Amino acid sequence: MPEDVKGRRAYHSPRRQEQAALTRQQILEAAQGLFERQGYAATAMSAVAAQARVALKTVYLIFETKSGLLRALWDQVLGGADDAVPVVDRPWYQEMIAAPDAKQVLELNARNSRLVKSRAAGLMRVIRDAASADADAGALWSLIQNEFHANQATVVQALQDRGALRPGLTAQRATDIVWTLNHPDVWQQLVVHCGWTPQEYETWLAETFCAQLLG
Repeated sequence: MPEDVKGRRAYHSPRRQEQAALTRQQILEAAQGLFERQGYAATAMSAVAAQARVALKTVYLIFETKSGLLRALWDQVLGGADDAVPVVDRPWYQEMIAAPDAKQVLELNARNSRLVKSRAAGLMRVIRDAASADADAGALWSLIQNEFHANQATVVQALQDRGALRPGLTAQRATDIVWTLNHPDVWQQLVVHCGWTPQEYETWLAETFCAQLLG
């Protein structure tokens, strides 16, 4: 039986895939701008579609729901070009964990904090502000907090493996300290409200990490 009778071959067009990726990116960029300017709750999907210059149906076909759009945007903003790769598997995170001494581990953790917050702090604020009124945003904010705490526990484990934690400081307490100092609200206070430069934030964070954790 001829192949076209048995079933249609899957059709893959690089040009069509490229256009689909471009459309998806246009929607994400439009959503980020609107969310950060006017908030998650106040931003309608129709406004995102209009800003991206696509049909509303296209937005729903790609992201299904408003919360799906928010989650996809968060994944991209957090990960940059590596949005499909877990944080712990990214090169900058692996470099930090493999650093030869505890001070360098903490300096790299401060650097990574600056890099992530420079591109993601605005969206973090959006998600945090929406969390109390929107169940899906609340679930995403809880997930972000829990994953972030777990990642900082891995940093503390790297210090503990080197025998570097100051005497009397437990791994649990050290994780809580690192997580709190590294919290996006601290970035908001120092960089957004107080006008610190990102580099000043990084320097302060590294010095405070070392003062609080190392023996």
